[in-house]
Amino acid sequence: MLGDAFESHALAFLQRQRMRLVARNVTCRGGEIDLVMLDERGALVFVEVRARRSRRYANAVASVDAKKRARLVHAAQHFLTTWRGALPACRFDVVAFDAGRIHWLPDAFRADEA
Repeated sequence: MLGDAFESHALAFLQRQRMRLVARNVTCRGGEIDLVMLDERGALVFVEVRARRSRRYANAVASVDAKKRARLVHAAQHFLTTWRGALPACRFDVVAFDAGRIHWLPDAFRADEA
């Protein structure tokens, strides 16, 4: 599946940024998170991977609209209910592929902005 390939590319890219995979394709009723990572400071990072083959339509980052952000926050809240131990700092990143170019937006939005 094409989406899986982009997720794999995003995962490899983030691992080169010293992030460690915690979970992949976390789903719950009403939401999904592509990647859950730990950054080098121990923050839990919920990653949305988006891709566009061409720039004919809105870019991949712009496709993470308010509705999508709300679904990501919902899924993250669900994921955190299963977390064992003290909750780390959390953030939402977007890794976008536009016509073959990768764009990483750390801390792309906040849960209270969704």
